[in-house]
Amino acid sequence: MITPDVLSDYIRKSMPDAVVTVTDRTGTMDHLKVVIVSEAFQGKNLLDRHRLIYQALDAPMKDGRIHALELTARANDEA
Repeated sequence: MITPDVLSDYIRKSMPDAVVTVTDRTGTMDHLKVVIVSEAFQGKNLLDRHRLIYQALDAPMKDGRIHALELTARANDEA
């Protein structure tokens, strides 16, 4: 289990300007819907955006705190 604040902290280490919204999809805090808005996504395609997020969340993904993610990644001008 990972809290929304801890998940947001992981993302902000890689993307300090990120605005992160986390929704628990199942009540278990390991199936999450995450919306991230950051300038880091500017000019990047969807696959590259998701790679940035998965790199930021590498540790909690590997140790099982996160089981499933539904991602939305937008640049600031797309929000």
